[in-house]
Amino acid sequence: MIGYVTLGTKDLARAETFYTGLLKELGASKLMEDERMRFFGVPGQAPLLAVCTPYDGSEASAGNGTMVALTAQSPEQVDQLYARAIELGATDEGAPGDRGGNFYGGYFRDPDGNKLVAFYMNFGG
Repeated sequence: MIGYVTLGTKDLARAETFYTGLLKELGASKLMEDERMRFFGVPGQAPLLAVCTPYDGSEASAGNGTMVALTAQSPEQVDQLYARAIELGATDEGAPGDRGGNFYGGYFRDPDGNKLVAFYMNFGG
């Protein structure tokens, strides 16, 4: 299915610091890097999340309607991820809360404007 998702950045060092600090909350770390990309994940698990400077040399921009969803294990972990993201320089796009009974999520944008959500779904089974 999905192997990895790539988000563009204007500042690779800043993006690496942000995602290292955020994704460690999910047990992920930097797994691979080259001169323009950093891949984060949990060894042996997919998908991965990558940040990169655009290949064509143009400035990175956040996609309108594009969002990356980070799976949390509980509503409390959603709260922790959201708070950590804000602490690391993210901006609020919707504080954590119930979004329809089975979905609990907190929305934010990374320092480059890419939209993410930390979420927990509970279908009772």
